[in-house]
Amino acid sequence: MNRPYIVGISGGSGSGKTQVLTWLQRILDPEDICLFSQDNYYRDRLTTSADEVRAFNFDDPNVIDVAQFADDLSQLRQGYTVNRREYTFNKSAANAPMLEFRPAPIIVVEGIFIFHYKEIKSLLDLKVFVDVQEHLKFTRRIARDTRERGYLLDDVLYKYTEHVAPAYDKFIAPYRHSADIVIPNNQHCPAHKCPPAVEVLSEFLKSKIL
Repeated sequence: MNRPYIVGISGGSGSGKTQVLTWLQRILDPEDICLFSQDNYYRDRLTTSADEVRAFNFDDPNVIDVAQFADDLSQLRQGYTVNRREYTFNKSAANAPMLEFRPAPIIVVEGIFIFHYKEIKSLLDLKVFVDVQEHLKFTRRIARDTRERGYLLDDVLYKYTEHVAPAYDKFIAPYRHSADIVIPNNQHCPAHKCPPAVEVLSEFLKSKIL
């Protein structure tokens, strides 16, 4: 197999990166795309520090094992299969499934800090930033963390103001202007219909599949 084309997709928490990935998976042949997420490279909480109220900060670039993340992406880029245990956030890792990432013509790397890490950024062929208005990120974050991850509303609000928003301003937003493509994700789109920007990105990626 020829060297894969590597796309990085970033944006703030709640911007809709997961939805963009879902659209890409539906448009492209499943055999042609491999999704590779930063979320599976959080360090063990026992080896990292919490803030003054003991709330683990998922929005600090230092809580990601960047060296392992970059090494596994390099292995995937060279045509090797990568295995990694899924990170389960507030759930026990004891029963977390082992994930298998297989080489594919298109590798999509997703994560809020992937443009901030030089080791990762240097491996990307295309940088895509998902952009959304602040109030939409906020409401989407509340919905996700309370429904899907089981966090209390007070905890979500605290983390957003103390962790999420400051991290976005410092480590994520500055890279919007250096992205190759910016996808506005402010409008609600039905699950079966993706925005024009995603359709354009999909067609471009199809052209990279040899």
